[in-house]
Amino acid sequence: MLRPSLRVCVVVVAAATALSGVAAAAPPASGVNRPNILLILADDLGYSDIGAFGGEIATPSLDALAREGLRMTSFYAGAACSPTRAMLLSGVDNHLAGIGNMAELAVPEHQGQPGYEGYLNERVVPFPALLRQAGYRTYMAGKWHLGLTEERSPKARGFDRSFALLRSADDHVPQPWNTRIDDKDPWYREDGKLATVPADFYSSHFYADKMLSYLKDGQADGKPFFAYLSFTAPHWPLQAPPEVIAKYEHRYEKGYEALRTERAARQKSLGIVPKDLAAAPALATFPTWEGLKPAQRKQEARRMAVYAAMVDVMDQNIGKVVRYLKATGQYDNTVIVVLSDNGPEGADVPRRPPAIVSDNRNNQIANLGKGSSFAAYGPNWAQVGATPFRVFKAYSYEGATRVPAIVRYPGHLGRGQISGAPAHVVDIAPTVLELAGIAYPDRFEGREAPPLQGQSLVALFKGGTAAARPVFEQGWELSGQKAYRRGDWKAVYSVPPYGTGDWQLFDLATDPAEQHDLADKHPDKLAELKAAYAAYSRRNGVVEVPRLAERIGERYTSRFYFDALGLID
Repeated sequence: MLRPSLRVCVVVVAAATALSGVAAAAPPASGVNRPNILLILADDLGYSDIGAFGGEIATPSLDALAREGLRMTSFYAGAACSPTRAMLLSGVDNHLAGIGNMAELAVPEHQGQPGYEGYLNERVVPFPALLRQAGYRTYMAGKWHLGLTEERSPKARGFDRSFALLRSADDHVPQPWNTRIDDKDPWYREDGKLATVPADFYSSHFYADKMLSYLKDGQADGKPFFAYLSFTAPHWPLQAPPEVIAKYEHRYEKGYEALRTERAARQKSLGIVPKDLAAAPALATFPTWEGLKPAQRKQEARRMAVYAAMVDVMDQNIGKVVRYLKATGQYDNTVIVVLSDNGPEGADVPRRPPAIVSDNRNNQIANLGKGSSFAAYGPNWAQVGATPFRVFKAYSYEGATRVPAIVRYPGHLGRGQISGAPAHVVDIAPTVLELAGIAYPDRFEGREAPPLQGQSLVALFKGGTAAARPVFEQGWELSGQKAYRRGDWKAVYSVPPYGTGDWQLFDLATDPAEQHDLADKHPDKLAELKAAYAAYSRRNGVVEVPRLAERIGERYTSRFYFDALGLID
């Protein structure tokens, strides 16, 4: 098998513009044509879910963007949502940006520690604030998950207009708690102030429409825009319009193994993965499709149908925004970047949050997808979503952190290019700043600005041929799950039932599915990467808590999922 450096069509070039040295971002010289920038973030979207990455779900809008631009097949995020979002907007590691651990999984040892505030902290420089200073219109619609209060809202962190879901998740339809304002239990904010969703709310429709309203209101001033469209689809709960669910009603009756095989074959035919790659097999922890009872299979097929409908509707709304840009003559001056915030969610959803909301779910087959249901699609479908990689969200394997990424850069990228050059979500901030012609400051709002940790990908977007980093290096840590990649080598620490409870070593050039542990064969390389992880941990202020992964891991073992499934006919 060829190594990734020999399989890519285009790779990253270091940014020609240094991003440093001024007290505040300043507008570029007059006459510079600054592009609009549309950043689209999906929530828990699997690597193989969309057509351009091998999926069978109808995603014509995303597939069209891929045909016109670039697919990045080795793009990395964090292992879960809020850490990724913190890195995305700040350009620094989540442990420096305030989300050392998700606020929902905080432990006593993290309380009061720098970098574990549970919100995007004041030490970082959110790049939308720099764009706004430099004359960009800045808009956000969708999931925020970086602070609940007004002073920690999108308005306070650089957005002119915003409508934000403050928490990690909410129903995609109207409910008693999201259609009323409760200042003691806030769910949504618009332009910093408490807000509710309307009676006809469906999340993907509403967020796209809200973004379109902002774009239309500001169009006349002639300024470029930065638009951050942060869908909550396809994050649980599984809820979608019934007419779209009907499109997929019988699509998944053949089960997990058949779908994984289909997707892996399409990925090879598309050039997303090497033709000789064996996809990661299903975890033995959970039943096979044949091991389920007929009623359980019906339940599972319905869950996946609703999930597919959620992805489908999200794509429809991306298409709606694209059509607006075309109709207004802005499409060919708009850089579009599409990402997922992490791998697919395999955890059980025991009840509606928060605890004060009664668990009134009705997950009978005919009711799944309606507002009175409250379900996830479970660990086996999540493993299919992560095809060809191992495991899913919240762990340190590729299935948690490698995500689909699409870039359309008018006038620069050729049609349908594919790059296996590794990149990371911290690269987005310096990329956007270079696209906008804005220097990153030494100080911001009276404080020293932490250096950006990412590298601009603009040269990659223009079709460059040299790597942004001489060797790609990146560390990860979330709730005690750890990893470090240097070049093609990756060390992983993950706990049972999906990991070993000890460090493992993989050569991603020959084994991107992480099936062959080489720790015993290459102890020196493992020691090197463990030392590199330790340096990463110290540099970014990771609070290492003994046996933290074991303590928190039960939330993500999905051990209740199939027990609950067996109770529903």
